[in-house]
Amino acid sequence: MSYSLFLSFTDWNGLAPHKSFIGLKNYIDFFKDPFSYVVLSNNIKWLLFALSIPTILGLLLAIVLNGPIRGRIFFRTIFYSPGIIPLVSSGVIWAWIYNPTFGALNSFLRMIGLGYLARGWLSDPNIALYSVMVTAAWQGVGMPMILFLAGLQDIPKELYEAAKIDGALDYHLFWYVTLPLLRETFIIVISLAIINSLKVFDLIYTMTWGGPGRSTQVLAVWMYFNAFQYYKAGYGSTIAWLTTVLSMAITIPYIRILSRR
Repeated sequence: MSYSLFLSFTDWNGLAPHKSFIGLKNYIDFFKDPFSYVVLSNNIKWLLFALSIPTILGLLLAIVLNGPIRGRIFFRTIFYSPGIIPLVSSGVIWAWIYNPTFGALNSFLRMIGLGYLARGWLSDPNIALYSVMVTAAWQGVGMPMILFLAGLQDIPKELYEAAKIDGALDYHLFWYVTLPLLRETFIIVISLAIINSLKVFDLIYTMTWGGPGRSTQVLAVWMYFNAFQYYKAGYGSTIAWLTTVLSMAITIPYIRILSRR
């Protein structure tokens, strides 16, 4: 880590023995480059998505599967199982599903008479990023579900019984008992969502390679391209450290504030 920080202040192609010290030039160039803001925008979109869809779905699934329903162990396994598949494998599987010619999604749409909705899900710059996000939701909903399940099972049932005696409805139980007592779980879930969103790499790399037209490019993939494809190891190290600082700048204050409360 210390060496990569040093490299971020150099102009180095990753191969030559000589490294030219250039100070803050890489950092200045990053913020001068208009494409950097496209990359940051894509990461922010991914962050907002990860904080909403997988988190909300994980909470809802946890509440349902924490109840006395038949086969709940089976359903817990089904919903959690995508989370244990390597991200590269998930990306390859969903790239085939999205294949415009013989992919499962377009084939299904044609089979049910909705062929006009079939399209190149990963080749359209307007929807490619959101298509990859669907894969991320499928793959990532299991972890928050398990964490919320653990949090729900730690809540004493006596609190719910006491609230019901006082006339609380299901909405009141959720808002005034469940959510406040899941505070620590929310800290973990949201912190992981923030960090994983800012370092997302595998799905983008395997499904779109940052395309089409760089429309799905994110910080981690852009860092990889610069360091190992364009032979700008110094600039790639700069992007890596900016990603690290951004992650810490968001996550640490969030954890400190909620932990203090």
